[in-house]
Amino acid sequence: MIHEGVRYVAPTDDGRRAYVEVWDVQTNKRLWELTVFTNRIDPKLEEDVQWVFIKSLSLRDGMLMVTSERGKTYQVDLKTKTVTQFDAAQSAAPDAAAQGHEIPQAVARAITNGSLSKQYDLSFRMNPFYLRGDFNGDGNTDVAFLVQHRSTGKIGIAIVHGATDKVIILGAGVAIGNGGDDFEWMDSWRVLSKDSAAREGGKTNAPDFRGDALFVEKSEAASALIYWNGKRYVWSQQGD
Repeated sequence: MIHEGVRYVAPTDDGRRAYVEVWDVQTNKRLWELTVFTNRIDPKLEEDVQWVFIKSLSLRDGMLMVTSERGKTYQVDLKTKTVTQFDAAQSAAPDAAAQGHEIPQAVARAITNGSLSKQYDLSFRMNPFYLRGDFNGDGNTDVAFLVQHRSTGKIGIAIVHGATDKVIILGAGVAIGNGGDDFEWMDSWRVLSKDSAAREGGKTNAPDFRGDALFVEKSEAASALIYWNGKRYVWSQQGD
């Protein structure tokens, strides 16, 4: 696809990721490339039958609309290079629209002052794309938000501790428990209070739960709790 002297291409040479390349038509120089989505590979199955490529590209209101072979649509902001899975019903919801423009101060500081922006982009693939809670139990509000590793396209969660602004990455190239290093499978998440997390995890006194926990889930499939045990974030599987 060519628009205003720029060519948009979706190569099919890498079955583990679907990406676009943007070229200057006049100079034939590649301007940039971006991973739109990745394919989670089950080692027990033939790899090539699990590959999903980009089927079509189009432009709409300054967004590059990308449709996969399975019919999923993603939108790429051509200014920020942010990738969002497009859901017409969800995008019409007031909360989604409002939060799409609201970035918590802790997240903004992490992006502006830290090294986060060198490797990761904010991901808006789910609504909400961030959650607040006291995850390490120190009495301060922490923020968990979705990120995408820029070079691999892998999805994960970044947690900013409110007291120190320290950023911890889970997924997005950093493996944790059965969640692996790519949270592309996750389609919902929420915060559970310390007591609720203990009940969800089947523990009465919950000695390991120092604060609130993140409940991450793939609908009608697997779910897990992610919580701080005093030294690091750990994974507690809740379902298959």
